[in-house]
Amino acid sequence: MRKHWGINKKTLVSIIVFTLILIVSLGASGAYLFNRVIQKQYNDRGYVVANIISNDIDHDKIAEYATTWEADEYYHEMEDYLHHIEEYSNAAYIYIAVPYEDGTMRYVYDTATYIGDTDEIAASFDEIWTAYTKGVRPKSYLVRNSKKYGYLTSSCLPLKDSSGSVVALLFVDTNMEDIMFILRSFVFSMLGISLVFLFIFCGLYWFFMRRNLIKPLVYIRNDVRNFAKDSSKESNLLEKVTTKDELEELAKSVVHMEKEIVNYIDNLKTITAEKQRISTELSLATKIQTSLLPHTFPPFPDRREFDIYATMEPAREVGGDFYDFFLIDEDHLGIVMADVSGKGIPAALFMMISKIILQSCAMLGKSAAETLEKTNDAICSNNQTQMFVTVWFGILEISSGIITCANAGHEYPTIKKANGSFELIKDKHGFVIGGMDDMKYKEYTINLCAGDKLFLYTDGVAEASNADNDMFGTDRMIDALNMVKDSPSKDIIKGVRTEISAFVKDAEQFDDMTMLCLEYYGTGNE
Repeated sequence: MRKHWGINKKTLVSIIVFTLILIVSLGASGAYLFNRVIQKQYNDRGYVVANIISNDIDHDKIAEYATTWEADEYYHEMEDYLHHIEEYSNAAYIYIAVPYEDGTMRYVYDTATYIGDTDEIAASFDEIWTAYTKGVRPKSYLVRNSKKYGYLTSSCLPLKDSSGSVVALLFVDTNMEDIMFILRSFVFSMLGISLVFLFIFCGLYWFFMRRNLIKPLVYIRNDVRNFAKDSSKESNLLEKVTTKDELEELAKSVVHMEKEIVNYIDNLKTITAEKQRISTELSLATKIQTSLLPHTFPPFPDRREFDIYATMEPAREVGGDFYDFFLIDEDHLGIVMADVSGKGIPAALFMMISKIILQSCAMLGKSAAETLEKTNDAICSNNQTQMFVTVWFGILEISSGIITCANAGHEYPTIKKANGSFELIKDKHGFVIGGMDDMKYKEYTINLCAGDKLFLYTDGVAEASNADNDMFGTDRMIDALNMVKDSPSKDIIKGVRTEISAFVKDAEQFDDMTMLCLEYYGTGNE
């Protein structure tokens, strides 16, 4: 894995790079400015020499020489004079010449050649031609670099005769090598001084940055890193950040955040422990509720007259639905399908109470209607929660196959005759249990023959919904029953559950789902 640079190294490198760039920039700009100043001084000195020469020589004679191109006695005196000036002024060359439009010039005087000799113009022709034709001194410095004469700067002065006409140009050349030597000496001196001062500045700046920026950031980084490894306790590392600026505010914010996280984790541990305790208790409640319902099948292995199977799936850990079946005596089987209002623990507690009271009343040998009436009176006598339960209760006379039934606001039962299909029995509903005192319930009978089946359920079956909020419905339930109508009781319930799962798919179960199926074989099956 590629190793990344830390802030210390990045800051140090950035300071060094910045220092080098600043030194180079200062050196370049200083060299340029100094070069211009030195060029101006040398150029101005050349013009001083040129003006002295201009004042000392006869311009009319220069005009004569530019016409005849022949030397005389005065010419030789002027030649000695210019030789002397060149030697003592430290000028590289002093010469007088006439420029021509073809880019050449003809020497009136030059120490290196003779009168009348020609040469190409090495400097800017336009500026030289303007000086000659208009009689004005060039505005810029005339700098030229040739193999023949070297690196030179020229001071150019027009010479006018007594009539005011420009007859020639006087040139005083200064060797640029001298200028470059001085320039290099200046640049090296400036760079040396700059390096000293800049390194002193960088050292002080690095010390300041490290103390006031880098160290506090490293403290904050290390504190956050340590806290990430162990978030159970706070750190006092950030107390060292005392910069009195935004970094100190950041450090205080990090400390506050860590305190909040520690408190949050402590609270989360408490809540998690509480949830774990509740989950354990709910798991125990589920086991208790499951143990209260008949859960061993077949429940009466020595009875050959019927087969019964039932399931209850709570929407939460515990539910409010319940089923029950029990032998009242040797010839009577009590069958219960019930649904408590609400869900969860309150419904589960109310369900246990209702189941125990109903079974106790049924065991007194009462009829189906009387059993519901006694159960209702017992629950209403101390129903502070205002909860209620819907109940379908039937007593099967095993010897005859007759079921005496009563319905307290519950779903319609379904029945299948031996050679028929499942269909609803739309019985008359009484009022729910626990809703009102002194309620009366009507009985009706269902005659079962050998091979007949009874299917009971809670509303969670018919009202199971898919993601589009479409309900499974009783019609689909009847269709599902008839798809497995000839199967044993257990397989019938499994078949209906499979169809419900295929319908709702991944949608959440919102209600308890309870089913019971009874198949009557008759007494001839003993």
